[in-house]
Amino acid sequence: MDLDIRRAVLHNLSGNNKQQLQDTVIDAIQNGQEKMLPGLGVLFEVIWNKADSSFRDQMLTRLEQGV
Repeated sequence: MDLDIRRAVLHNLSGNNKQQLQDTVIDAIQNGQEKMLPGLGVLFEVIWNKADSSFRDQMLTRLEQGV
């Protein structure tokens, strides 16, 4: 079975507004289910790919502080 998680996540969230995206992220984090982690990873990848080097550095600093 070949699943394209990236495509599925992006398809499911396509057309969502900021509030809907925020609700999705908050729900995934608060729910704490392992099955939500790949979807959050896809969202992180989208943010990373759209970020400039300054924003990437900020994210990495926050990750470093958080772990």
